[in-house]
Amino acid sequence: MTFAAQKLPEMAPAVGAKGLKAVLNILDKWKCTPEQQWRMLGMKKSTYYRYREDPGQARLSGDQLERLSYILNMHAALRVVFDNPENVYGFMSMQNNNPFFNGASPLEIAATGSFGSLYEVYKRVDALRGAGL
Repeated sequence: MTFAAQKLPEMAPAVGAKGLKAVLNILDKWKCTPEQQWRMLGMKKSTYYRYREDPGQARLSGDQLERLSYILNMHAALRVVFDNPENVYGFMSMQNNNPFFNGASPLEIAATGSFGSLYEVYKRVDALRGAGL
């Protein structure tokens, strides 16, 4: 086992807290409701409000860390594709008529709370930057 792998469990809370803080900022800029946020993050309502108040106390599961990663990567992809803040932050709320979305916004689908839905939205947003499906 490498030194980095040995340190990962020790580092995970700090990484999770910083990631959560960044993701909450992104979700706010996407104009997500609190319910959409806790569903996308895979949290109970009470846990969401506790961690929102103090991200430093967050103890995130592997599932939740992966959700943070998808959201951060969607945001990064949107920043590559669009050069104006209206699209970077507004795209997720825009109606999308591509076959997967069928008139729903990416946010509507991602906020169902299903890990699979979040992943499918991530794949499609990431594909916008040329990553492919």
